Amino acid sequence: MFAMLMGLKGIAPRELQQLMDRDGATVVDVNARQSWLKARVPGALNLPPDFDAGALPPEPGRLLVFYCSNPLCRKAPNAARRAKSLGYSNVRVMSAGIAGWLGASLPTASGE
Repeated sequence: MFAMLMGLKGIAPRELQQLMDRDGATVVDVNARQSWLKARVPGALNLPPDFDAGALPPEPGRLLVFYCSNPLCRKAPNAARRAKSLGYSNVRVMSAGIAGWLGASLPTASGE
């Protein structure tokens, strides 16, 4: 919801899983570390919403997908907007967050 209001493209959990299986994407979880350790999209990086520019991949055209906890969370859209301001052109937000990913019964990772 917030992503759309901020002019950002969204992506559904199942669509993200298909993209990850095919083309690859850098997935960024901006939830607190303890939430990331509990359940996350497999392969997702855990970064704070105000991440350093060097934490992202060096290719500005690479697909970056940000997510946080649920559709009402603003951290992922804010982080995505930050990435766009740093020159990344292919940025999306999984507005459903990890709650939507879990709700779709998609595989998760946990622990370190």
